[in-house]
Amino acid sequence: MADINSLANEITRALRQYTNEVQEEVDGAAEEVATDAVNELKQSSPERTGKYAKSWAKTKKGNKWIIHNKKHYRLTHLLEKGHAKVNGGRVGAKVHIAPVENKAIDEFIERVERAVQG
Repeated sequence: MADINSLANEITRALRQYTNEVQEEVDGAAEEVATDAVNELKQSSPERTGKYAKSWAKTKKGNKWIIHNKKHYRLTHLLEKGHAKVNGGRVGAKVHIAPVENKAIDEFIERVERAVQG
């Protein structure tokens, strides 16, 4: 009986260590992917004055990284999707967020899979 308990304790200890290692790698990957996404958004954003592009940032809330535009958040949807003009007609969309988002998602999934596989 003592052998079974010591074996169970050893397995539990090994699983905890594995879980902690994977969690650390996932946390590091999340921060790096968020940093890369912010840098890409700064480069791919439409430039008129440059203020919109410079406002991209990442913020950690709990265990999640949020990528947002600090000062010009109201413009993100209008630029990404286009909008109606005051006197009729439409302003075309300047898609710059969706490609970066898709790339960040793919990169994060790939890094998490690598972390889990060891």
